[in-house]
Amino acid sequence: PFCQIQGTIFPAPNFNPIMDAQLLGGALQGISCEKDALIDILTQRCNSQRLMIAEAYRDMYGRDLITDLKESLSHHFKEVMVGLMYPPASYDAHELWHALKGVDMEEKCLIDILASRSNMEIFQIKEAYLMQYNNDLQQDIDSETSGHFRDTLMNLAQGTRMEGYADPSTAAQDAMILWEACQQKTGEHKNMLQVILCNRSYQQLWMVFQEFQNISGQDIVDAINECYDGYFQELLVAIVLCVRDKPSYFAYRLYNAIHDLGFHNKTVIRILIARSEIDLMTIRQRYKERYGKSLFHDIKHFASGHYESALLAISAGDAEEY
Repeated sequence: PFCQIQGTIFPAPNFNPIMDAQLLGGALQGISCEKDALIDILTQRCNSQRLMIAEAYRDMYGRDLITDLKESLSHHFKEVMVGLMYPPASYDAHELWHALKGVDMEEKCLIDILASRSNMEIFQIKEAYLMQYNNDLQQDIDSETSGHFRDTLMNLAQGTRMEGYADPSTAAQDAMILWEACQQKTGEHKNMLQVILCNRSYQQLWMVFQEFQNISGQDIVDAINECYDGYFQELLVAIVLCVRDKPSYFAYRLYNAIHDLGFHNKTVIRILIARSEIDLMTIRQRYKERYGKSLFHDIKHFASGHYESALLAISAGDAEEY
């Protein structure tokens, strides 16, 4: 499971933020906004370079680039281009805030982010959340969600997962507890289940899941799906899938967002942007292996116009296989 993981967006060579800021200014100031120029620049720079462009833009025009993008663009294309301008932790914080405080609670967004981020990422998200919204992420989760789903999210939001540590002797015990929790289903068992899944290291859980299979003759995901339901079950499964192979989890989420939900734009945009410098290239490979069609093909089929071009540019990397 620990092979080379790769993103699609890398730092641009010969990077010149002042020139980029000038080009963006020209593109945004024109009589009709030159959207292709925006795509060419912003999708072909890494996040830290985009932040430098925004700084140069402010120096040059005395205006905020994000504000100007919001004013010049609309719909999903705007969401993509603005999303690219946030530092990763701020982007996650922004998504979590809207998922918790929006018109409709978006449980799947909470699951995608909190089930997959490392301790360090969680810590940075909480800092960004406090800075941007003057609210405590954990308090908001506490007040906006409920039940064992809430308990599990709260545990993940602590960012207290062990790292790198694995102890074969306790793996069998943990597996036994998980197996019992799937038989008994009491509140106490649900609690033990989430404590193990939220706090053991990935290496440890890898062994626990093997042991679980040995004890029960069943895959842990199937067992969870059989015993539990609702968002609690979805969250537990997401944690297991992220432990096993994060790029596969996101490939599955993208496929689901595109096909089962008829292109759920928010989910597609969020995953492509958030994973672009981490593992989007690998996600693309997993998508093709698992579903037969390429992510490119599916985006082309469902999206159109500049929105489509921007999504394709983010997922491109080297697009030779398409």
